[in-house]
Amino acid sequence: MAEDTNLPQDDNLSVDPDNAAGELQEEVNALDTDTADGGAPKAEASKTDAELAELKDKYLRLAAEFDNYKRRTAKERQDLFKTASQELMVALLPVLDDFDRARHHTKDTEDANAVRESIEIISTKLQKTLQQKGLTPMETKGGAFDADLHEAITQIPAPSEDLKGKVVDEVEKGYYLGDKVIRHAKVVLGS
Repeated sequence: MAEDTNLPQDDNLSVDPDNAAGELQEEVNALDTDTADGGAPKAEASKTDAELAELKDKYLRLAAEFDNYKRRTAKERQDLFKTASQELMVALLPVLDDFDRARHHTKDTEDANAVRESIEIISTKLQKTLQQKGLTPMETKGGAFDADLHEAITQIPAPSEDLKGKVVDEVEKGYYLGDKVIRHAKVVLGS
């Protein structure tokens, strides 16, 4: 084992313990003489401390205000979603009432035409109500395939040359809400 005397010496151990690392005695003496003649650096330090406290207070107030803003906007957004669905539900209630009336009046009938007619009336009313709320069906049959609007289910041989690469049949209707696609149309392509 090596002896303690062979260990490398740290240069900082030989420095005067009264001085901090990197400080020179002249700098410490210069600071002492500056504060002794009138206290200007102390007044400047207290002014800086006051500015720091003021900025800290502004920061804390701003942070609290931002937290309140986030909570308020989250609540408003949640309320908006509730009222938006409420508005749609209120618009659909008359259609639901029509279904109840049609079921009540056609439950004892054997006339299929009466049932068909009531379903047709209700379907028309539902489509009009949804159209008033901005829902628009896509027109796809015979048109060109567009991957942004359509979802191809399968391909079949085209019944005519002009339908090659185009939509031959629609399995499920696609819909827009305003300008946004909310459901892609499921289509069959001609090959």
